[in-house]
Amino acid sequence: MHFLDQAKIYIKSGWGGPGAVSFRREKYVEYGGPDGGNGGKGGDIIFEAVAGLNTLIDFRYTQHFKAQRGMPGMGKNRYGAGGNDLIVKVPLGTQILSDPQPIEGTEDEDGYPEYEEQEILADFTEVGQRVSFLRGGDGGRGNLSYKTSTNRAPRQHGTGWPGQEMWVWLRLKLLADVGLVGMPNAGKSTLINQVTNTKAKVGAYAFTTTKPQLGVVLHRDREFVLADIPGLIAGAAEGAGIGDRFLGHIERCRVLLHLIDATGDDPVEAFRIVTDELAAYGGGLDEKPQIVVLNKGDLLGQELMEDIAEQLREQAGVEDVFIISGATGEGVTPLLDTVLEILDEERIEEKADDESDGEATWSPI
Repeated sequence: MHFLDQAKIYIKSGWGGPGAVSFRREKYVEYGGPDGGNGGKGGDIIFEAVAGLNTLIDFRYTQHFKAQRGMPGMGKNRYGAGGNDLIVKVPLGTQILSDPQPIEGTEDEDGYPEYEEQEILADFTEVGQRVSFLRGGDGGRGNLSYKTSTNRAPRQHGTGWPGQEMWVWLRLKLLADVGLVGMPNAGKSTLINQVTNTKAKVGAYAFTTTKPQLGVVLHRDREFVLADIPGLIAGAAEGAGIGDRFLGHIERCRVLLHLIDATGDDPVEAFRIVTDELAAYGGGLDEKPQIVVLNKGDLLGQELMEDIAEQLREQAGVEDVFIISGATGEGVTPLLDTVLEILDEERIEEKADDESDGEATWSPI
């Protein structure tokens, strides 16, 4: 299945049904009065977060969503049925954003206008969460409702109120406990394959991973969700290599695993590039607990790996460095033990914050 994390769609709620123009016609009733019923209400547009989806690819092929119109009213004071609501199912972690419009009089040197900032209209963090987004139009009045003491046989009726319509953007931000970050070819896909059942593509070249991957880690009879994003390069926060979109997928992670290729030209510089991009992106990424992991220990040996780890401590100010081999699994167990400890601490803090704020937080599992 192809991965898509952004899509633009058009949504429109249903029009209200027209009211009826009708008069009572019965035997021996010479002057029957009006009896036209009101039209039914148009259907609403409702978004719902569902399990089992992890991409917005369906919205590439279906981009227009229109709810059903209300049914017209009928004689004998019968009201029209309301139109069916249209439920748009989206993956967990989807955000609905406004469609930014150009700001008049703000053209740059090339003649392109500046655009308004996007506004987050809805954020889906729980399975089954529903948001009634656009309300359907009310039904039109039948001629019975127009009857007065001076107008005994009205023939006017309401045509039904129009529904609401708008363009919106859908943006998917994966929900995971742990985010896996690093430079291209750091061995992230190898590690996620080692600790989960994910079959991520592995290759001896940069940018083997081209889309975010999710996997569930089972360790010590406990589970947590691990997200692997494509490798980051300098300028990723500004969009280089569409890194800004990839970084958005780890905004909600509790912990970051920073994987460094020990066989690279300069592991210390690789560490600094990624941490600088996390800080430049914002969203609190640089404030999240970060576990620094030196990978590919099977290729260099323990002594050389310790020397590189010491360089990271002295030159980059890293306190703890884990030495592992994602290919053989060496050193992975103590790493996962530490991840569980930090996750427990983060959950305790979040629970305390939620109790003080009176709000519940999301959980990907």
